[in-house]
Amino acid sequence: MRLAGGMPLAEAVVVADPRAWLALDEAVRVGLPYHLEGLPQWEQAAQLPADLSLLDEPRLALALCHRDGWTREAALEPAARYPDLLPLVVLRCADWVAPVRERARKVLREVLDPGAAVTLAPLILLLGRRDQGAFATELLAVVFRGVPRERLACLYSHADRTVRRFAYRLAVEQRLLSPGLLAQAAARDFDTVVQNLCADAALAAMTDEDPDDVIRPLLTARNPRVRSAGVTALRRAGRVEQSVEFLADRAGLVRACARYVVRQYGGDPLSWYRERCAERGDPTLPPGAVAGLAECGERGDAEVLWSLVRHPAAGVRAQAVAGLRVLDAADARRLSPLLDDPAPGVVREVTAAVLPSAGLLPEEWLVERLGAGWPRPVRIAAFRLLAEQGGAAGQRALIALRGDPDEELRQRATRAVRR
Repeated sequence: MRLAGGMPLAEAVVVADPRAWLALDEAVRVGLPYHLEGLPQWEQAAQLPADLSLLDEPRLALALCHRDGWTREAALEPAARYPDLLPLVVLRCADWVAPVRERARKVLREVLDPGAAVTLAPLILLLGRRDQGAFATELLAVVFRGVPRERLACLYSHADRTVRRFAYRLAVEQRLLSPGLLAQAAARDFDTVVQNLCADAALAAMTDEDPDDVIRPLLTARNPRVRSAGVTALRRAGRVEQSVEFLADRAGLVRACARYVVRQYGGDPLSWYRERCAERGDPTLPPGAVAGLAECGERGDAEVLWSLVRHPAAGVRAQAVAGLRVLDAADARRLSPLLDDPAPGVVREVTAAVLPSAGLLPEEWLVERLGAGWPRPVRIAAFRLLAEQGGAAGQRALIALRGDPDEELRQRATRAVRR
């Protein structure tokens, strides 16, 4: 209605939001109420003339979204005069009516330049998911191919991750970025698709001239997939001694990659894990070393893990308990005192380890730990174990929990009792 009254487009629509254009398109066509005469309110107010070239920008925007295909098609040529209407021309490129699509595509080919492409990229890539949306996406790639690399620079840090993915794919395809810049992008970006794309491209393009430009950003990345690519780069650079330190990485994927690299050069990761974990009182023992011992260890290594369940570092205790479960050496009775551990992570690992043998734990001992005086992780652990046991005393305790002030416990108890 505001557009029908002549309000400028930038005041009536959030022009920077691609979804606002989709909402406008739908609202003009079907979303607004009709009067008794059978026409939408905006259409009665706008009074579109037969010659649409006479329309101003706001009313031309309405014509581009009109329910009548002839009107949408006729509005495309005059719309080319207004850069702010290009988002609606892009929308019409995916129109369900073939003549409208063809006219819109002709107009877009003529007016889309690199500057406009930067602005329209979020909307074009959003529409690319539609059945008829491939044309605009392909045209976008054509426009950007061969342009100076500075044109794409603003897209690498775009807030829309789909735009960043598109820009980096184009950069990799055209080799616009050096291996070092690709590695920095993989370490910096929060989107896993961009991380993986850039990490793989950096590895593929890495040379022997200065591998540090690639290796350093990859190894310091937060994402495990990117760090594992950095360990692979160490192998290609022949730096096996540096890959040893990643045997104790916090991520299993990186540890597995490091073990592969060490073995390729004749090393023995299992011996390294055993030697590292033998220092039971070492406060600097990384939890990843304990996890690694369980991942490639044997049943006999369980005794080392048992000695670590009382380690002063909570992370080490949690990984020791998890390792016992991996080696199928968890003993519910020996582990049960750790249900009172002050670290929630340890309590969660103990619960997972003893859950298959929950019936071995005293029911009344678990019921006691449902009390409001116990820490929340301990109460949740006791609840899960009692629910697994299914005993009469446990059922009574679960029924009582339905009135507990802790919302999560209350909901869990309600679901358990219903089952």
